[in-house]
Amino acid sequence: MFGSAKDRLDFYRKEIHYETALLSNRTNAYLSAQSFMVIAFASSMANLNPEWGKLFTLFVPPLLALLGIVSSLHAWPGIRAAYDIIDHWHFKQSQLLSSEPIMGMAYDDSPLFSSHESTEKGYAKSLLFSLRTPWLFSIFWAVLGVFALYVQFGNPGV
Repeated sequence: MFGSAKDRLDFYRKEIHYETALLSNRTNAYLSAQSFMVIAFASSMANLNPEWGKLFTLFVPPLLALLGIVSSLHAWPGIRAAYDIIDHWHFKQSQLLSSEPIMGMAYDDSPLFSSHESTEKGYAKSLLFSLRTPWLFSIFWAVLGVFALYVQFGNPGV
């Protein structure tokens, strides 16, 4: 399938690039949805309608918090799968570079590549934001949901 080790390396690099772009797109879409939900949550908490505002703020903010948690839990598998695929291609790339000494030397001499890129620490650190974001938002939504219920039932400020 591959004519040379360089063709194989180019293929691995293209796959890493493609999967990284997918992960970035998934993370961006997730963060955009979460930001709109935070705005909706804040707006619903600020409802001062004397007729139905109390009932509205009793149900809508906790439901938005629950939706935030559910959407975070649904975003996690896709983000994790993209990370696993990137990890796979980085492993294949590092195996190629270690098994082909000539390719490894050419790789290290090239200004676009460095050995730091092909190590686990190099790329994994850059992907941690995408991996952690759904869990951080899950905690955030749980805190906001509890806060919304506390405001309704705890009578703060009285």
